[in-house]
Parts: sequence; structure tokens; C-alpha cells
Amino acid sequence: MNKTRRTPAGAALSGIMLDLFRLNSLLLASGDRLVAPLGLTSARWQILGAIVAADRPEPVAWLARNLGANRQNVQRIVNDLQSDGLVAFETNPHHRRAQLVVLTDKGQQAYDVAMRLQAPWINGLADGVSVKDIETVERVVAKLRQNLEDSDAEARG
Repeated sequence: MNKTRRTPAGAALSGIMLDLFRLNSLLLASGDRLVAPLGLTSARWQILGAIVAADRPEPVAWLARNLGANRQNVQRIVNDLQSDGLVAFETNPHHRRAQLVVLTDKGQQAYDVAMRLQAPWINGLADGVSVKDIETVERVVAKLRQNLEDSDAEARG
């Protein structure tokens, strides 16, 4: 049987994947603790952030695409946010069934408070790490994400 060997870069990347998975889990848990007093979770906070980051109101499918997330999961979270009065649905003039998701005043307030809590948390997390190193990681992650997106697009045809 012919074994496929990893390139040096592939071997190095493989070595950090478990750490990246652990980091993701720790970030989500820490984020959950940070925003729990606001009635949020990391997932809800992430959706609010995606709504804020959008240039204009977007349907759930676009929010999910922008987050690289499953549309059904985003829909479930958006429905929960709507039930809690943090988002509302507006008519989409371009698509009758794909309503637009917008923050309510309550949602904007929750997001603003979460971001005020985030500042000292993120500053502490970055303690001891140089801006140059953070920028390098950002470039590497962006390139890896692009490679995965390109690979997924090829697989879909």
C-alpha cells in the first residue's frame, strides 16, 4: 500500500490542529461565561456581531455564509434571538420568503454591553503576545481559510 506523505508544511500544520481545536473550545466557553449575565452565549453574540458587521440587513442564509456556518443552526439561533426581542424580521423586497434580520434596540444594547465586556477580556488574552505575531497568525489563518473555501468550491463542482 502506497502511503501518502505530508509535506513539511502539512506536518507542521497537522501538529497544531489539536491545539486550534482546543483553543476554539476554550474561546467559546470563555465567551459564554463573559456574556452569560447578558442572556447571551458565544453563538448568540457571534450572530449579533454578524448583523452589526453587515453593511445592510441580510437574510439568515447570507449571515450564515458570512460566518461560514450552517444555515439551519444560524436560523435556530436567530429565532431564539427574535423570541428574546434582540432581533426582528423585516420584509425583504428582493425575496418574499427570505426575511431580513435586524437588531432591535434591545439587541443593540446587549451587543454594546458585550463589546464593553470584551475589551478588557481580549486585552488580557493578548497579554504577552506581540502585535507582529498576532498579525502573522491572522495572515496564516486567512490563507488556510481561503484554501479550505477553494477546496470546498472545487468539491461542489
